[in-house]
Amino acid sequence: MVPTEIKKVGSDKLRISWIDGFSSEISLKDLRDNCPCAQCQGEQVGFVKYQPAKLEMFSPAKYEIQSIEPVGNYALQVIWKDGHDTGIYSFEYLRSLLEEFSKK
Repeated sequence: MVPTEIKKVGSDKLRISWIDGFSSEISLKDLRDNCPCAQCQGEQVGFVKYQPAKLEMFSPAKYEIQSIEPVGNYALQVIWKDGHDTGIYSFEYLRSLLEEFSKK
């Protein structure tokens, strides 16, 4: 599954359209809060799960996108204005997020 268009809607949403015709919007907050990187979600090494400490320091730039870059033919890297850039959103993961949030 491959996105065909990614467009910012207003100041706080992205609309992503897919090759199969599915199109949905996701808030930048939901996208950032579901960042798949190890720093945000933790990581599994063997049978041990490492969970990052939650340091809640709000910055207005936390939910603002600086840029979105393709990663090969399988993912997007979102670079946030607060400097966070380690989240690689696979197309499969991104699509599942959009489907989940479109039901809410």
